[in-house]
Amino acid sequence: MSLKIATWNINSVRLRIDLVAKFIKAARPDVLCLQETKCPDDAFPIKRFKRLGYEHIALNGQKGYHGVAVLSRFPFDSFDAQSFCGKTDCRHMSVLLGERAGLSEPLTLHNFYVPAGGDEPDPVANPKFEHKLSFLDEMRAHEKLRPEKSRAILVGDLNVAPLEHDVWSHKQMLRVVSHTPVECDKLNAARHAGGWIDAMRVHTPEPEKLYTWWSYRAMDNWRAADRGRRLDHIWTSDALADRVSAIRIYKDYRGAERPSDHVPVTATVEI
Repeated sequence: MSLKIATWNINSVRLRIDLVAKFIKAARPDVLCLQETKCPDDAFPIKRFKRLGYEHIALNGQKGYHGVAVLSRFPFDSFDAQSFCGKTDCRHMSVLLGERAGLSEPLTLHNFYVPAGGDEPDPVANPKFEHKLSFLDEMRAHEKLRPEKSRAILVGDLNVAPLEHDVWSHKQMLRVVSHTPVECDKLNAARHAGGWIDAMRVHTPEPEKLYTWWSYRAMDNWRAADRGRRLDHIWTSDALADRVSAIRIYKDYRGAERPSDHVPVTATVEI
């Protein structure tokens, strides 16, 4: 059985619901993980998603900021939202796909929206950057993010481009939030602590460039300049490391009318 999982920071699900619907009809993901939904749960466009085939929906949203959602064609056995850094700011949702989804072995799927961190890479002068670093530390230490021999996938906007070729210019980005050494080290530490595999880089090894985000500041020439960053990630536990048959980045969605600055990414997993 193949399971196609999509992750996308949509930057307001209500504003871009038509764009999401277009993507769904083209890519046909079985599970869709959204970040920055910017929508309280009672205002989420549930009816529209159900018409699109997603009967099973797990939400962790709030008004105006952040928010994550997992939408599935298959039922969940359970779902859970974790808080980080003592804040209830709607940055995580996990679901368990098991017997109800027809799986002989359960699979846990985590959906994350890591704090962006502001503009100044100084945790003393910039509380947003301090929050981001603390969040990454808590991800590293979190017991539920250590799948060991179980089947698990972690996706989302992790807001760090950790490798040299995850940014358009490693040298020029070293002092820019999202690619500073301290962020890269902490994200990599979280991945290693959980035994996670970077599925995107398994399928597209360095030194090939790999981007999922292009700034709004280059609206007219973003494609020509191509100054992107890989901020969106797909990790698997070791038990699924050899089960990812395809990864696709849908770059053209950055050129849509009123786009998100992120594009959707899919992973096809043989389960």
